[in-house]
Amino acid sequence: MSYQVFARKYRPLTFDDVLGQDHVVRTLRNAIEQDRLAHAYLFVGPRGTGKTSTARILAKALNCPGGPRVDFDPHCDICEEIAEGRSLDVLEIDGASNRGIDNIRDLRENVRFAPARGKFRIIYIDEVHMLTKESFNALLKVLEEPPPHVKFIFATTEPHKVLPTILSRCQRFDLRPIPAPVIASHLMSIAAREGVTLSEEAAARIARVADGGMRDAQSMLDQLVSFCGDVIDETHVDDVFGVASSETVAQALAFLLDRQLPSLLHLVYGLAEAGRDMGQLLAEIMGMVRELIVLKVAPDKGADSLPERWRDVLSGLLARTPADKILRMMEELASAEERMRWSSNKRLHLEMGLIQAVHALSEANISDIIRALEGAPLPETPIATVPLPPVSYPGAPPQPQAPAPARRGTAESGEQPSDGARPQAPAPAEEEPAGDAAPAAEPAGETPSAALDAAGWGEVFERFAAASPLQAALMERARFVGENGGVCTLALNPADANGRDVLLGEGQRLRLEELLSARAGRPVRIRVVFDESVPLAVPEEDEPPPPPAPAPPAPKAEKPVSPEQERRPPAASPAKVMLDPDEFLEDPLLQKALADFHARVLP
Repeated sequence: MSYQVFARKYRPLTFDDVLGQDHVVRTLRNAIEQDRLAHAYLFVGPRGTGKTSTARILAKALNCPGGPRVDFDPHCDICEEIAEGRSLDVLEIDGASNRGIDNIRDLRENVRFAPARGKFRIIYIDEVHMLTKESFNALLKVLEEPPPHVKFIFATTEPHKVLPTILSRCQRFDLRPIPAPVIASHLMSIAAREGVTLSEEAAARIARVADGGMRDAQSMLDQLVSFCGDVIDETHVDDVFGVASSETVAQALAFLLDRQLPSLLHLVYGLAEAGRDMGQLLAEIMGMVRELIVLKVAPDKGADSLPERWRDVLSGLLARTPADKILRMMEELASAEERMRWSSNKRLHLEMGLIQAVHALSEANISDIIRALEGAPLPETPIATVPLPPVSYPGAPPQPQAPAPARRGTAESGEQPSDGARPQAPAPAEEEPAGDAAPAAEPAGETPSAALDAAGWGEVFERFAAASPLQAALMERARFVGENGGVCTLALNPADANGRDVLLGEGQRLRLEELLSARAGRPVRIRVVFDESVPLAVPEEDEPPPPPAPAPPAPKAEKPVSPEQERRPPAASPAKVMLDPDEFLEDPLLQKALADFHARVLP
């Protein structure tokens, strides 16, 4: 026997074999058992969801020996003839190539004959939307009142192109895209039957790329077996179909939410040079944003496609991004996706869409202005970054190395690493003399930390003041109380409204916490207490003292008057001029202004 592809070899044979269409299978089962068979059925759904397979299974159930029955034998002679498309009682017609009115006239003549072996003559028209309007009209009469031994089954991917008069004469069944877990489980079953080792990650990746189509997933698995042999993993799926790995997609999303535009574009460049599909990359990024939002709203739902080690990082980046910014970012990405569908240069539109998405996260809108009026800062383009785990990918830029763990001697001496957006690679360590005096190093993976004191708070406040001088001037009277257990306590006078608004505002408080965490080497949060002993604003030394109470002016000494000044007429002293209302209204300038602006003076 010649080789059969997986899509044909593992086509469903009975109702039990149909996956992901329980609502359709249950309705057809009940109709057969209760003898409530309609004369025309319409199966609607995207490609690869089982329209033709379900139509053939229904034809087997109607024409099997002793039928109609649900529990038919798929290996009987009549059922095998129907499955192979050679039954005389089941006529399969391609609507794309038999769309003329002459074909429909022949069909009307054909349905008059009685079935040869089964109980019904079944007319199956695939892609029925391809029929012409005249063909639909010629089909109406026989479709509305067919002979009792005739059943019609139609299938289409575009039901809006079918005439409403045809739709109203059929029972419509909408076949939905098959869920990805169902497709992945079925692929694992096929691989086990074929003796192929298929990893769960690879099966899940194939299911996501198939986008709800079982036939597409089976064809992809068939191609992978030809390429890889008996062992298939996730990297093979990425290489064959140009799909970016979930780790790379997570890194791209982290760069996007963290507004690291150069790193994001460098990542896209590496993926494009490696032959990855740009449209699939954008779809994966948008899908991961959707999973993050669902995970934020309903943590119990989970996010299967999110890599475990990226979940906390991405959740933290999403948490510090306002909801309206996320919506604006998704609008820009959706617009880029729409442009990429009709463009040959997909990479260009992807890069432009990512740039616009980053700008949408950084630009100020009316909500930011309202928050600024309430005391919160306007968004800034550079944002303190969250540490991102390094990921290798084709064409990746060199990742900065984390600083080497500081020795206890250095930590105790009070030296702290300088604050920056990203940790820089450390300089080569100098060789130390061997001996017992060499201090022990910190355990790998831990960051040295030290308790914050007043001096540390002073350094943090100086850095904060350099970036936000206005906000720092409003809260410069905050008194450092202490830091314990990752909580930094600051005291303010209850009457200091300006400092309270800055410290309790969302934007500047997060910025201060980031600077404190960087200074301490561990997460630090701010706690604000109120203490009347904290002084309010006092005049600085350089400020002039308050002016004294006004005193009567002293008489001025008369200066000698020159002969020329005596001959000049005296200058008119300024006096309060009272205008007549009528003269004011008749002023030419006022009249011209009223005429230009079409205005009038109200009494």
